Amino acid sequence: MSQPLNILVTGGAGFIGSALVRHLVQNTPHNVLNVDALTYAGNLQSLASVAESDRYDFVQANICDTAKIAEILRSFKPDVVTHLAAESHVDRSIDGPAAFIETNLVGTFSMLSATLDYWRSLESAPKESFRFHHISTDEVFGALGEDGFFTEETAYDPRSPYSASKAGSDHLVRAWHHTYGLPVLITNCSNNYGPFHFPEKLIPLMIIKCLAGENLPIYGAGDNVRDWLYVDDHVRALQAVFEKGKVGDSYMIGGRSERTNIAVVEAICDTLDRLSPKADGRSYRNQITFVSDRPGHDFRYAIDATKLENELGWKPKHSFKDGIGATVQWYLDNRTWWEDIMSGAYQGDRLGLQKAGVPA
Repeated sequence: MSQPLNILVTGGAGFIGSALVRHLVQNTPHNVLNVDALTYAGNLQSLASVAESDRYDFVQANICDTAKIAEILRSFKPDVVTHLAAESHVDRSIDGPAAFIETNLVGTFSMLSATLDYWRSLESAPKESFRFHHISTDEVFGALGEDGFFTEETAYDPRSPYSASKAGSDHLVRAWHHTYGLPVLITNCSNNYGPFHFPEKLIPLMIIKCLAGENLPIYGAGDNVRDWLYVDDHVRALQAVFEKGKVGDSYMIGGRSERTNIAVVEAICDTLDRLSPKADGRSYRNQITFVSDRPGHDFRYAIDATKLENELGWKPKHSFKDGIGATVQWYLDNRTWWEDIMSGAYQGDRLGLQKAGVPA
């Protein structure tokens, strides 16, 4: 796939989606159509750097609207559909699971239905080269103990409304391949971080709370482990998969950067101590507090990305130290982006406790 492709990106105004759109427009010859419903985490300001490109366009649409998606497919004629649109925050899914079922399951079904009709209408050559790329999460595999890794062979064991909805969407995509022949690819990634990250997630939320002088609430003992993947590394992997991946296969994408939650927050504090020291000379670590854990908090996730590395030649470029430094610097340099968000509906509240009966 060396020639320019038409790539339809669902959820392209979100965190990972906007990073993929920026990468494709700025670093490849491909044409990109961004389809996003612009719900709470969708932000077109994240795409300001590419908005004027003649290889980029945007349509506001909901993936559950099958007729609208079918119309978009017929008009744009994509060679690749990269399906990122999803409700994606596990804590939010505890408070309100209905939106996760609607978007992640019903929405994926709608995308598959419209895409299958479109794919069947293609001539032989574009039909052969077409790809439907579904982007998913490592949370579908449940929790690991002190050792071991998630691989492409790991059995599914989702533990939250979010991960269950994403597991279901993964299975739908596989079913449309095995039953109807739709040429699909699936990737499961570890925790992403980097610029333009909606501030309800751990890393941006802690950066912003540090700068506001607020407490930094750490769930439980802070010993839950995640494998952190810098978002620019992730989108390079996505490109490698939809350009070179084997139809019907899954690929794990991880950063090989396991950290406990407390270690992540301490790294943020130490980075801010260096880049934006307090006037009184005190460390941001003094703002760390420990609060009641949320229900069903999986202990550890870790990905073995050997298949992706060996077969498609991808490796992460960013260490966690480099990535967290770049991320903190970005939030220092781009206060307007996140201050506009924080002045709206999201106020930095803890999520995932109300419906589970856990005191905040």
